[in-house]
Amino acid sequence: MTINEKKQIVDAIEEYIKLHELSANDLAKKSGVSASYISNMRKGDYTYDAGHGKIVEMADKYFKQLAAFVGLELEKVYWNTVPTAQLKRILTTLEDAQSYGYTNVIIGETGCGKSYAAQLFEKSNPKDFFLITVGQSDNLGDLLEKVIDKLRLSDVPRSKSAKLRIISNKMREMKMNGLKPVLCFDEAEYMKQPALCAMKELYDNLNGYCAIQMIGTDQLVKKIEGLRKKNKDGIPQLYRRIKFGIRVLPTIDRSFKQFLNDIPTGLKKFLQANCDNYGELHDVLVPAMREADRTGETLDENFVRKILNMPLY
Repeated sequence: MTINEKKQIVDAIEEYIKLHELSANDLAKKSGVSASYISNMRKGDYTYDAGHGKIVEMADKYFKQLAAFVGLELEKVYWNTVPTAQLKRILTTLEDAQSYGYTNVIIGETGCGKSYAAQLFEKSNPKDFFLITVGQSDNLGDLLEKVIDKLRLSDVPRSKSAKLRIISNKMREMKMNGLKPVLCFDEAEYMKQPALCAMKELYDNLNGYCAIQMIGTDQLVKKIEGLRKKNKDGIPQLYRRIKFGIRVLPTIDRSFKQFLNDIPTGLKKFLQANCDNYGELHDVLVPAMREADRTGETLDENFVRKILNMPLY
């Protein structure tokens, strides 16, 4: 990485800090890059003291990590943000939640851009929007640990109830300090019953202090409804709290007309026939575009078929 590229990243950091009224420590906590590294970078010093009088050059990965965090593209961009109906609906829902403290369940098809939209919102609201991705194997303890890590909390007791209390206290503290905290759980269809019950407890503790958002596919609503019909502990109470906060996103436009303006007709038809959602469209087009740039070949249907190891047309 050149000195000019590093300076460009530092300039972007300065703009981001000013725009979002962050301290260097805030940026360090959010980006995962050491505060001392960031401090040196801002002074134009791209080295650090490794101890015993040894001064070492900072690895490029720290600059790249910060560039990614503040949204600075260092390489050619092959996929730009497209204002789909789903993206606009998610961002509006999250903005309203942050402004008014709403609790919502955002439901959309796989590959419609739910995670992408949530990540965009997180970058635009680094001080008080906390995005947690639920894993398929996560139990309640795992999920609480992810929240605690996102909030950068330390010296947390081991019991789940104590963790819930500390998370709630942190959100209340942020609200009292003039922020508008939001806890957002992406891929929430993977939540198990104890985690869903924890959402009810968080809601009760944070109502008026922190918005809670759950983003997932229709599997999430089906799971909650199924558990409610079985009268599982805590689920009817959760359903009552979220019933009127469920927001179903528009269906995907499978003509992909917003994405394919500059794509040759043959390739456009191929993509429309073979891609089911925006995520799949991205996964086909971006590698093909990069390879076409690298080889100098024409980006057309046969080129994409060759990249995908499919029979040529």
